[in-house]
Amino acid sequence: MLAAERHRRIVAEIARLKFVTTDDLTTLLGVSHETVRRDLALLERRGELSRVHGGATSTQAPVGEEAPFSERSGSLALEKETIGRTAAALIEPNQTVVIDVGTTALEVARALPADHAGVIATPSLLVAAEVSTRPRVEVLVSGGRLRAGDLACSNAQAVEFFGNLRADAVFLGSGGIAPYGLTDFHLDEVATKRAMLANASHRYVLADSSKFGRTAAHRVCELDGFDTLITDQPCPADLRTALTRAGVTVVVG
Repeated sequence: MLAAERHRRIVAEIARLKFVTTDDLTTLLGVSHETVRRDLALLERRGELSRVHGGATSTQAPVGEEAPFSERSGSLALEKETIGRTAAALIEPNQTVVIDVGTTALEVARALPADHAGVIATPSLLVAAEVSTRPRVEVLVSGGRLRAGDLACSNAQAVEFFGNLRADAVFLGSGGIAPYGLTDFHLDEVATKRAMLANASHRYVLADSSKFGRTAAHRVCELDGFDTLITDQPCPADLRTALTRAGVTVVVG
């Protein structure tokens, strides 16, 4: 295959999937990894794609700033409630569970039964306030620098807190989920999310269907960095394929 044809097919594949791995391209094109890497470097210089670890992604600009908490609270409220109930049903008594920040994560806390017993750890003061109404729940708050709106804690203190906590499960919020991976808007909070994922036995991501195909500014992890996606609608074909390849289970509430 001529170089020009390889380049055309690479650009077309990225336009279709938004993200492709180097391995996928070697199979598609029938060439070596080194040839693919050279092609990607050339196409990046032309501005036709962006190279990332393990492959390349579309040059389409990421989603900009996150909407204010008050605005997000009223968006897809029923869908978020459904995701929250589905997630809460997976929490067993006497577990140590991490619940992240965000409007959908807050719905997980709200869906916990009044008599739930266990430990809930969180970087969110809103989640902490919600679960504190359950008399049999021990509430742990990470501390750290507070972000207004979501009342989310982050910085080295929060990272250290979750780095020293072994959880049975973590329920992580999301800014976007695409074949490129799980992304978020707030750089300080990415490190906290990674610490949560690293120390949990079961790793759940919460994402309503508006997050499908979206890419926020900062990647938290690739799709194989978590176990289960909890959402409100079936995923589009390209994302479903990427999740299947990554071994992720999709639960539709």
